[in-house]
Amino acid sequence: MHIAFLLYNAYGIGGTIRSTVNLSGALAAAGHTVEIVSVHRTRDDLRLELRPGVRTRALVECRRDAPGYDGGHPRTAEPTGMWEDSGVSNGPLAPTRLTDERVAEYLRRTEADVVIGTRPVINGYLERYGRSRYLRVGQEHLTHDFHNPRLREDQKAAFAGLDALVTVSEADAVRYREMLPGADTRVLCIPNAVPAVPVSPSEGDSKTIVAAGRLIPVKRYDRLVRAFAKVAAERPDWTLRLYGRGPRAASLRSLIDELGLYNRVRLMGAVTPIETEWAKGAVAAVSSDGESFGMTIVEAMHCGVPVVSTDCPLGPGEIITHGRDGLLVPLDGGEDAFAEALLQLIDDDERRRAMGRAARETARAYDPERIAARYIRLMEELGAARRRGPARRLRGALAGYRAWRGSRRGPVDSADSGAPAPRARAAATADGSVAVRLATADLPDAPLELVLRLRKDPGERQVVLPLPAGRDATDGWIEVVLRRSEHRLPEGRWDLYTAPRGTARRRRVRAELVEQAALVTLEPRVDENGVSAWVPYTTSEGNLSVRTWLRPAHAEVEHVEVGEEAVVVTVVVHGAVPGPDAVVLAASREDADRDFTAAVRPLAGSRFTVSLPYAGALARRSAEHDLWDLRLLPAPGAEPVPIGRIGGDSADRRKTDVYPAVELPHPGRGTTRIRPYVTFRNELALSARDIEPPGDA
Repeated sequence: MHIAFLLYNAYGIGGTIRSTVNLSGALAAAGHTVEIVSVHRTRDDLRLELRPGVRTRALVECRRDAPGYDGGHPRTAEPTGMWEDSGVSNGPLAPTRLTDERVAEYLRRTEADVVIGTRPVINGYLERYGRSRYLRVGQEHLTHDFHNPRLREDQKAAFAGLDALVTVSEADAVRYREMLPGADTRVLCIPNAVPAVPVSPSEGDSKTIVAAGRLIPVKRYDRLVRAFAKVAAERPDWTLRLYGRGPRAASLRSLIDELGLYNRVRLMGAVTPIETEWAKGAVAAVSSDGESFGMTIVEAMHCGVPVVSTDCPLGPGEIITHGRDGLLVPLDGGEDAFAEALLQLIDDDERRRAMGRAARETARAYDPERIAARYIRLMEELGAARRRGPARRLRGALAGYRAWRGSRRGPVDSADSGAPAPRARAAATADGSVAVRLATADLPDAPLELVLRLRKDPGERQVVLPLPAGRDATDGWIEVVLRRSEHRLPEGRWDLYTAPRGTARRRRVRAELVEQAALVTLEPRVDENGVSAWVPYTTSEGNLSVRTWLRPAHAEVEHVEVGEEAVVVTVVVHGAVPGPDAVVLAASREDADRDFTAAVRPLAGSRFTVSLPYAGALARRSAEHDLWDLRLLPAPGAEPVPIGRIGGDSADRRKTDVYPAVELPHPGRGTTRIRPYVTFRNELALSARDIEPPGDA
């Protein structure tokens, strides 16, 4: 069969897109012709990896610098003739008359045997402009009750004209059957496809709670943060990470600061693939008021992480078996009940690990191959019903599809075009080494080397590791380990390449997966070479690199407290011993005459705390924006020791380790905003910035 998925915008990483990519890959692997059709194209490439055999196309070009850009098309100024879909109608990609025409043309000309719609407006187009020569299947990725009354009525009319409606929960299927009495449309539940990504499962000992999803009101991350505040009061060694982006980011940041949790709760931004981050957690948390399905629940389960979730409509209760693979918390219990559930798993190591093992078993039911088999069975049954009715047959379409591609509108991508860059899966090991696995399918049949080059290095320093021969591959992958015990990597960013042995013909290595879970609780390494840390990571271009630190001594930040009169920093010193006259130097980036110091107070072991009064910075202000780097001077005349956070799993903490600001009056510069912040070297600094022009205070 030729199966087409019609998405509004396939160039993101939301749940509908992820589930479509997962299902389309499994259908292609089962021998079907599959295409993902995006109404809009907003990026050069999809952000998610497609499996072989899945093709993409787009109908409306939204990239301003691309040939055929449709932004100036006169039809974009004309209103759509389709009913309003509140999820997109008020956004930057709101439907227009051009949208109507392009979708209608596609649905008129496609040679697909089955077209699957993925959101309300798409299902409306599918009913209005679709053809009886192919099966028309609508998907409901939200819930009936999520939509406003007007949209429910519009969808009701659309669904009645389709061959089938697929919901992602059984409860919602029941609701839609009640809504469509007497309709010929077949209504059933097939949950989302969620693959098991080849990530090592969580060990369950990271003392980290992980949550992921769009930062929107229904997810109720405010409930989770408030619940964690209660957890933090009793278990001060646990932390919370929130992954995702959305309109509630600023309000969540304010709540975190208000509750004094900025050392313990981090907004991590959007990360893909997310499974590497689930594997860093000991507990996963879902705090929503409603979930149509709960892909994040299954993703976390695949990684061996038990889930604490609100027992909200509709999905969580159909996925989680309370007490076996997770805990369900009544919605009316609020943040207190959620905190209590988190503490149950935090305080019982064996129960937490047993639930993690059970979660992996539960997640197997959502493997894409199993979900694809259910879709194939549905399509076969719908096709058989048609053949028993009026003589309308499904058409085999590959030749017609190719002919149509030659006259299509809009840009086309091919998942299998061009020579791929070498794919790599990297993983940090327990001792901080980096294991790199390369896909042999992407490598030439010749002796090869893995080359690490220090970025922007005048000396062009590099490390060369011979790669095993392809015949030594395991499941199509060869592995080489960059061992901490064998290599001393100077501080910086090391980019990875493959090259034929003995040549300079390098090819950049693309990161498919980078596992950092082993680093979450790992301290910087101290040996005869100094203090060091390595973090493998994916660059913004999708390539594999390793961030390294190497210095004679280092002061690792444990805690930062932003008070009313001073910022107090607690650190542990590696590679040096602070003496009785040790101070912290705030070194001005503009003028050494504006430096100032503060005495340290020793704590147990090699730890100390220091209080940096804001008055010291205010008295030395000289520009619109003044900056001071913080350094430890272990003794008078000693070399300065950087203060920062290089341990753990983060190559760049600037956006995740964020501290609140204090606003204070300055006699000559108006109001000053003072804030401790993390630099691009993961070091701690102090910022003082004008927020009112002088004379306007």
